[in-house]
Amino acid sequence: MWFRSEHHGVGIAFTDATEGNLATHTGDDPAVVRQRRRTVECELGTGARGVRFVHQVHGTTVHDASGTDAPEQAPEADAAVSTDGTPLGILTADCLPVVFVGRTDDDAAAPVLAVAHAGRKGLLDGVLQHTVGALEDRGATGITAWIGPAVCGDCYEVPAEMAEAAEAALPGIATTTAWGTPGLDLPSAADALLRERGVSVATAGTDRKAWCTLEHRALYSYRRDTTPQRLAGLVWARNGRDTE
Repeated sequence: MWFRSEHHGVGIAFTDATEGNLATHTGDDPAVVRQRRRTVECELGTGARGVRFVHQVHGTTVHDASGTDAPEQAPEADAAVSTDGTPLGILTADCLPVVFVGRTDDDAAAPVLAVAHAGRKGLLDGVLQHTVGALEDRGATGITAWIGPAVCGDCYEVPAEMAEAAEAALPGIATTTAWGTPGLDLPSAADALLRERGVSVATAGTDRKAWCTLEHRALYSYRRDTTPQRLAGLVWARNGRDTE
């Protein structure tokens, strides 16, 4: 497990290669993937309902998993929210996995949880803003976000035209790679965007090179290996001490 913590009775985790591929849509045996997911759920104590994933398409749709039965097929979305403690998961292999925890004015109510998959396209199109809006629409306050392992700005090389277009859409996202070529810094751009929306960003993962998927073999990286394997960012309601 790459990272695991608790926050106001909510569990947060990001897997690594130790847990294996957790995506059912990339050619791996679905039965084997489902067993891996169950193993992770048992290890983390996510509860009997199991983690709910979405079918990601680099869009901005936020699926509400509250009060619903687990579907036979994952709904098409790039973010999910729940108001009843339903465990949520998001899959990545260079893109940003972001998990959210929001509190409500009702101390007896379950926390409002969310996850988002933010690659270049989704980040520029507003998937994080849509996710924060979905949390707020459901009464969430004091929202905290964790930005999980992803390719860092030193390593995410893109064509100059792409960097210029991205910078025009989201100022501050363009950067220069460690070898001097145009690049994009998705983690820093997401951090700034979330803070502008009043979201507190957890300090875990502040050293983005230490959390860079391309630089660390313990993490899956599509840019490095063209891998079909995916990591998971997870959030679920539980009892425990508040920590970051």
